[in-house]
Amino acid sequence: MDISTFYAVTSAICFTLVGLWWSVVKDKPEWLVDEAKKRTAGGVYASFLLPGVMSLAAQIGVESSLIWRGVFFLASAAGIVFASKLIKLTRETNPKGAFSRNSWVVPVLYGLVLFFAVFAGLAQLIGLQALQLEALLLCGLILCAHAMAWEFTTA
Repeated sequence: MDISTFYAVTSAICFTLVGLWWSVVKDKPEWLVDEAKKRTAGGVYASFLLPGVMSLAAQIGVESSLIWRGVFFLASAAGIVFASKLIKLTRETNPKGAFSRNSWVVPVLYGLVLFFAVFAGLAQLIGLQALQLEALLLCGLILCAHAMAWEFTTA
């Protein structure tokens, strides 16, 4: 698959999931009353939004790495902050959940996205182009977002 096609599909999927999540939250007004649930719902939203934004930037910046690298850097820095705050919250609300027990993976993945946005040339050491490596990391983030959404809605 062409890397531009991958990022086009990924951005479309992520923004579709953002819209679907809005519908879910709209139908659960009780989530907006409880501060922990509201923050967790916002975390799910950000977990789909940030990879979507990065995927858009990858499409725009395919010719100029400065664009995608800058957006990946900013989005992953925001992802580290948001994910770190959510780790404590999800562990308090559902300590036995699969996502709660393994939520440390999310800031690590965002950290790797940030690292390879700064040091994009290092991806070649493992035989990948920078945007290919970032794509693999985004897949991990999206899988984690699905796990978080599932755990939150079923807990």
